[in-house]
Amino acid sequence: MLKAISFLFVMTATVFAQDSARDETQVWNLEKAYWEYVKANDVEKYRALWRDDFVAWPPSSSAPVRKDHLTDWLTENISKGIKLQSFVIEQLAIQAVRDTAIVHYRIKMVWAGPGPTESNTEILRATHTWLRTHGAWQIIGGMAATVNAEGK
Repeated sequence: MLKAISFLFVMTATVFAQDSARDETQVWNLEKAYWEYVKANDVEKYRALWRDDFVAWPPSSSAPVRKDHLTDWLTENISKGIKLQSFVIEQLAIQAVRDTAIVHYRIKMVWAGPGPTESNTEILRATHTWLRTHGAWQIIGGMAATVNAEGK
């Protein structure tokens, strides 16, 4: 009987670990898609990644914002002719537990514009909390801050 219980426990733990790894891969791919949408100035796809009831604190804001102000920074950049030229994203930690995932990463971005020879490099550290509802992952919370070249 003890062997059967031990076997069942090992099998359950193995399945849970496989599910967590699969979920973490899905969420990480969505994080990368997030920045591809920013690079493409695709406000609608970017906005679709966020739940209606989310709250986050972007580095462009002096206080946390809700979904009605989510794209303010992006639409402002678009209107000024500033575009994400390239980015390098570095996963620092990710943890998925059932229908929740937390991602910590650093991203180095090169922004172009508004003039043809103007560019700016920005480095952020960011955290997003993702929630899976009806099989789809969306961001429910997050925070980001600018950092120096060493990531501090």
